[in-house]
Amino acid sequence: MTATTGEGGTAPAARPAYGEHPPTRRDRPYALLGADGRPYRSETPGTLAGHRRGRLYGRLDCPSACRAIAAGGYVRHRVFFADEQTAIAAGYRPCAVCLPAAYRRWKASRQPEHPHRRRPS
Repeated sequence: MTATTGEGGTAPAARPAYGEHPPTRRDRPYALLGADGRPYRSETPGTLAGHRRGRLYGRLDCPSACRAIAAGGYVRHRVFFADEQTAIAAGYRPCAVCLPAAYRRWKASRQPEHPHRRRPS
């Protein structure tokens, strides 16, 4: 960001004063991941976030993701999805922390039947 000076030159834009927020990113499109796993631009933000390396998705306010971000990790591999169906189609699994019911369904759907486990009657 630059500002014009009185002599026709440019100078760096002033930083926001203490307590003021920097300009928002509303003028730029959001980067989301599609069902094919490829990024695309969207005018609306994603409703879910994920971790590219861990191939998992969860709520934007997931406590586990927030802890990882606060510790300095995770951000580099963070991706965003428009909805849950898109995240699943892209090959991501639900987070066990912030989406426990979806995680249990996902886990149950992929576990083979154990030969010694009794089936409920």
